[in-house]
Amino acid sequence: MEMDFERCYRAVDSRDQRFDGWFYTGVTSTGIYCRPSCPATTPKRQNVRFFPSAAAAQGAGLRACRRCRPDAAPGSPQWDVRADVVGRAMRLIADGVVDRDGVPGLAARLGYTERHLHRMLRAEMGAGPLALARAQRAQTARILIETTGLGMAEIAFAAGFGSVRQFNDTVREVYASAPSELRTARGRHLAAVGAGTITLRLAYRPPLHARALLDFLALRALPGVEEVRDGTYHRGLRLPHGAGQVALTPADGHVAATLRLADLRDLAPAVARCRRLLDLDADPVAVDATLAADPVLAPVVAAEPGIRVPRAVDGFEMAVRAIIGQQVSVTSARTTLTRLLTARADHEVVAPDDGVSRQQLHDQRTDLRGFLSPEEVLALPDAAFGMPLRRRETIRGLALAVADGTVDLAPGGDREETVRRLLALPGIGPWTASYLALRALGDPDVLLDTDLAIRRGAAALGLPDTTLTAHAEGWRPWRSYATIRLWRAA
Repeated sequence: MEMDFERCYRAVDSRDQRFDGWFYTGVTSTGIYCRPSCPATTPKRQNVRFFPSAAAAQGAGLRACRRCRPDAAPGSPQWDVRADVVGRAMRLIADGVVDRDGVPGLAARLGYTERHLHRMLRAEMGAGPLALARAQRAQTARILIETTGLGMAEIAFAAGFGSVRQFNDTVREVYASAPSELRTARGRHLAAVGAGTITLRLAYRPPLHARALLDFLALRALPGVEEVRDGTYHRGLRLPHGAGQVALTPADGHVAATLRLADLRDLAPAVARCRRLLDLDADPVAVDATLAADPVLAPVVAAEPGIRVPRAVDGFEMAVRAIIGQQVSVTSARTTLTRLLTARADHEVVAPDDGVSRQQLHDQRTDLRGFLSPEEVLALPDAAFGMPLRRRETIRGLALAVADGTVDLAPGGDREETVRRLLALPGIGPWTASYLALRALGDPDVLLDTDLAIRRGAAALGLPDTTLTAHAEGWRPWRSYATIRLWRAA
């Protein structure tokens, strides 16, 4: 969205929730910044400034509004779908790369110098990488203060701050309150949960077709990794500092998330991956408006508004799923993947002095775990795969390429370069690479026009196979969302 004053001010005056996260409203007379939908009295024009990010507003000396909590607004859909350096940088910052590897690590991942990266982010976001990461740390700290009983020192380091003093200063500056005051204000709402368990709300832009998301995920759910039960999606996570589990329940205006983390430093990456999985930063109004302009899709868009693209919490997991799913049904692929996961448990090594028998190990597999890592796949014996030799070698070749950094399936990877390197691997063709661009890399404009189910869906809607590719030109730049709708029609 262009930062046009009149357009932004009209959105603020109408309290339009669709623009939350697109920009932030700074009120110079009060020294606060808000969401466009803030219910407070509309500020006078001469007292208003607009910012492209919460970090930019904080850099201008403004604090977060206590009423609308702009730091917890949905993420900008612009940065979520953009494939350029700034979009990739924003996804990596959200995944905690700056906290783990610093700005040098972020610059190295993107292939630019720190100076040039800083210049690009300042131009687009109004703030550099450190300021953007700092704004995220402040939000993470607030979540931990308000939802856990952890000590402030523990929260400071779990949120990514280098010291307790830095934590205190940042919280005071961003929220105009001491950390202890934030806890006092919200302490009565603390949930009685176990250690390492955090409950929070993941905001989204309405509408959200939750049933379509849960249907898609339930059909492909892998035992021991994920399940859909009573309207809630549960899954295990592999995170930078340890394991985790999450339960996601769609609700009115938000998705309720309960996270259980081995290391609280993984809170921000876990939240970012859950948002990405459910495509919560999408702009469904813009997507549906484009697709509904097609008379063929207009009825299904009207019947099911807010369809999202189910993405991935783990790019490597999605790549293995795609390879195993080549030219087989969803049910068959799920069976093969389940066999592979069972083989992991069968070949796990238990230290002889830890007092755990193999039967106990199997009994303990009631908790959900993250998918196999590349290293775990490479360690499995041939017999564990239960698939043709060529497909087995394709999976191993992929695991090796991901492990040594040849292929980057992280959210900040270069989409075009990643697809090119995937196609260079034996056994990976255009369908597999496109499927990964759709679900793992977040490309909003992928049409799997050779997919059998897509062609069935197109036929069900009255589109002949021979005209699908040409007809879909009118769906740009949202062909990925049309692909999901065609799958549902099939």
